[in-house]
Amino acid sequence: MASAPPPAAAAARFSPADVQRRLAAGACWVRCGARLYDLSDFVRQHPGGEQLLRARAGQDVRADLDGPPHRHSDNARRWLEQYYVGELQGDPQDFPENKAVDPLDTQESDPMQPKLKAMDWDKDLVNWQKPLVWQVGHLGEKYDEWVHQPVTRPIRLFYSDFAESLSKAVWYSVPAIWLPIIMYLSWSYYQTLAQGNVQLFASFTAEYAVAVPKAVFPGLLVLGALSWTLMEYLIHRFLFHMEPPSGSYYLITLHFILHGQHHKAPFDQSRLVFPPVPASFGIAFFYVSLQLLLPEAVGGTVFAGGLLGYVIYDMIHYYLHFGSPNKHSRLYNLKARHVKHHFAHQKLGFGISNDFWDSFFHTQIPEESQAKTQ
Repeated sequence: MASAPPPAAAAARFSPADVQRRLAAGACWVRCGARLYDLSDFVRQHPGGEQLLRARAGQDVRADLDGPPHRHSDNARRWLEQYYVGELQGDPQDFPENKAVDPLDTQESDPMQPKLKAMDWDKDLVNWQKPLVWQVGHLGEKYDEWVHQPVTRPIRLFYSDFAESLSKAVWYSVPAIWLPIIMYLSWSYYQTLAQGNVQLFASFTAEYAVAVPKAVFPGLLVLGALSWTLMEYLIHRFLFHMEPPSGSYYLITLHFILHGQHHKAPFDQSRLVFPPVPASFGIAFFYVSLQLLLPEAVGGTVFAGGLLGYVIYDMIHYYLHFGSPNKHSRLYNLKARHVKHHFAHQKLGFGISNDFWDSFFHTQIPEESQAKTQ
């Protein structure tokens, strides 16, 4: 499953002048000792922000990996290895602190921290040249560890081009498709409420029926949007992060299709928002459920608010992966905690657009919990 990084003798060699030329051209190269990494394609995805990496271009980042402000996880160190480009040439006396060491071996001895295993990305338990859906179920007990070791490479799920196309989506397809439906439903159900004929509990008994005025329309929309935040948390925690039995080929495959593929390739732009066709089945289920439970105009308005909450959630999720928010903004904190969810704390931090329900259900990421008690 694992093998050591390529030996220095087989690696490309770069002089300090070579590195400086690349930095002058706008590339973002960093080093761990004499090992060089090209992070140019990763800077906007970095949870600490683009400027934090840009400020360290050309520098030795071993101290930053060990912290403070925080010690980078094993997965973050594996992730770094995917950007390895070669070794820095030069007289060791020019950079005595930068001996050609393997950064995978620089971790301090810590009994609470699992030893890091280097990954051979070309022999990573699966054949990357073939669709993964038909392979992951065979991983058995190795699946959970494998799926939570992220890679920066595109993945293919299905043999069929048509099925594959349905599993992908560009980010703007979400607002383009669902916002017109939200506006239509909102206008339609507001008109119904404005007629003054909508009553709660009328199906049970006319004696206790309550008229629903049009003034409650904004409140119903907000109720739907807030209800979505709870659904977001519950779906992510109990469905997307279910633990399929190691002996169940089909449940492992289902988990991978639903969410595992996102954890394996968290920066695949085509798989960051939920594809509209599969999403429509879940959306239809919630619409029908609300129509059965509530008067049509009430349930429809709550549904429109919930659908708006879903659109906001998907846009925030995409931005948390590819945006570079201001360090002092709320989105910066959300981005940092979400990347920690991917790289270090996959069983915690289930809220995406907010952290309220993580606080309520005590599933905060540890650093957040400690910070709030200090």
